[in-house]
Amino acid sequence: MPGYEASAWHGIGAPRNTSTELVELLNKQINAGLADSKIKSRIADLGYQAFATSPTEFAKFIGEETEKWAKIVKISGAKAE
Repeated sequence: MPGYEASAWHGIGAPRNTSTELVELLNKQINAGLADSKIKSRIADLGYQAFATSPTEFAKFIGEETEKWAKIVKISGAKAE
């Protein structure tokens, strides 16, 4: 429908108390993997598009997604059962 957009995404998170150093190391290694041509090709073969980001950018993205979908749920009147 025009004016509507929905997509699915997957991400990797760590417990809140994980050290900044470890988060940065994991992010660096994961982003390196996502840049690998074989991994990129396999992800594309599965119908996905990978994007590398920083922990700060990913946190912002999650916040935006949460806000967007909270509004939609509220407008729809959906209730958890």
